Amino acid sequence: MIINGVNSGTGETDDAALLGRRTGLLSRRSFLVGSAAGVGALGLAGCATSDGMSLAEAARVYGPVPEEKFPIPAIDVSKVDPKYYRRTVRYDTKEAPGTIVVDPGNYYVYRIENDGMATRYGANVGRDGFRWSGDAYVGRKGEWATWTPPKEMIKRQPEAAKYAGGMPGGLDNPLGARTLYLYQNGAYTLYTIYASLDAESIGNGITSGCVGLLTQDMMHLYSQTPVKTKVVVLPA
Repeated sequence: MIINGVNSGTGETDDAALLGRRTGLLSRRSFLVGSAAGVGALGLAGCATSDGMSLAEAARVYGPVPEEKFPIPAIDVSKVDPKYYRRTVRYDTKEAPGTIVVDPGNYYVYRIENDGMATRYGANVGRDGFRWSGDAYVGRKGEWATWTPPKEMIKRQPEAAKYAGGMPGGLDNPLGARTLYLYQNGAYTLYTIYASLDAESIGNGITSGCVGLLTQDMMHLYSQTPVKTKVVVLPA
């Protein structure tokens, strides 16, 4: 599928890179330098304020979630620029509440709230040459989803063929605990919003078009995002 001039077939949801960084099974040069997609947390510590959060507060918000199907480790928040911590901010837009807006140029994802406010999350985004813009929507959602590498990936990297039948959900699975699959006109674009345990990936362009949030942020967003939610990806 072509999205604003980018062939999404090359995107591969950046899963192989995430897997390779986590497990070392796949070549770092052959796949994108990405995070191991982590597993989502429950956004347990409540919303951050418009004043942001302290390191101690961040440690709580991004702390471990042992009750998940696969217990989630804490994020090392010292490796995340505090400007990327979750927070509530003023955001002027004509988009309806609930809409997700991706701002790849600034490495942010916004969930539009009421009264001119938005919940803002730090993100990793597509690397140069793989960024795209346009409107999409959440066509489906996944919890601890099975990951299946695209045929194009297997052709280039035969070692990925071992997962041709699907890789079950888990901490090493590139899709993480929660995934939002982006669609256009009834078709899956091969792009997702996914969870990452890699603190150092936030604020960087590392993927082939997908968007990664810290796991705990992804769970926070996922829990409030129904299927058919509009997603707007701004130009970088």
